[in-house]
Amino acid sequence: MRASSVFGLAGGTLALGLILGSAAYAQSPAPPDPWPSLVGDLFHDRPIQSGDGLITLDAPYRAEDAALVPMTLGFALPAGDARQMKKITLVIDQNPAPMAASFEIGANSGVTSIATRLRVNDYTNVHEVAELSDGNLYAVQKYVKAAGGCSAPAGKNLDEATAHLGEMRLREIAARPDTAGTPALREAQLMIRHPNNSGLQMDQVSHLYIPARYIDSLKVFQGDDLIFAMEGGISISEDPNFRFTYKPNGAKMMRVEARDSGGKQFKSEWPIGGEM
Repeated sequence: MRASSVFGLAGGTLALGLILGSAAYAQSPAPPDPWPSLVGDLFHDRPIQSGDGLITLDAPYRAEDAALVPMTLGFALPAGDARQMKKITLVIDQNPAPMAASFEIGANSGVTSIATRLRVNDYTNVHEVAELSDGNLYAVQKYVKAAGGCSAPAGKNLDEATAHLGEMRLREIAARPDTAGTPALREAQLMIRHPNNSGLQMDQVSHLYIPARYIDSLKVFQGDDLIFAMEGGISISEDPNFRFTYKPNGAKMMRVEARDSGGKQFKSEWPIGGEM
């Protein structure tokens, strides 16, 4: 057989293999949707209704930085609804630890939005689930394109992060009306210095994985009244940042208590309610 015939046969076989392989790949079943099992694990298979009109989730369709994906959780009950918002849970379906954060909302705190930054590890649906005081659950979802956020290298070296571990700052933002127009809501931004290591990041010098260590508990008080409490996981980005609304109760101090998964406690407080 001539060499040209051999190469022609080999090339044809390769092309056929590529076509058949592509066809098989195209026909392969999509990976299973994790949401039904997450409903069982996180919400014990309780019925979840559509949250349209009650809650909103603002998230980018395509993230610029998978380790710093901004998301805003919005929630407000219609005028005359006597129920209260009890808990808001943020679930990133395809993340290694899908429950990103759960926020307990203080009674009469007036919180209508909480914004933060998340790590997103893969193309995924993100669910915001609200639990009302009557026990009913409501959800909305967004699809986010991002990859590798949980394993992305930290922005600071370990020594620098350790030196400033747990330092906090609070910034007050101009008051704005609530959904009914009055009384005015205040807005604040809480910033915490913490690497929030996911356990999936590699030290660029030693090439060993950095142990997970992250803020797992956070409580924010206005005087003695709870504004919100958070249970967090590895999906919260490095240097956790929370921007939130609240209804002033006349207190002159805001207090924050936090704890990380290593057992370290952090506390700070600031005067609030001055002219802006």
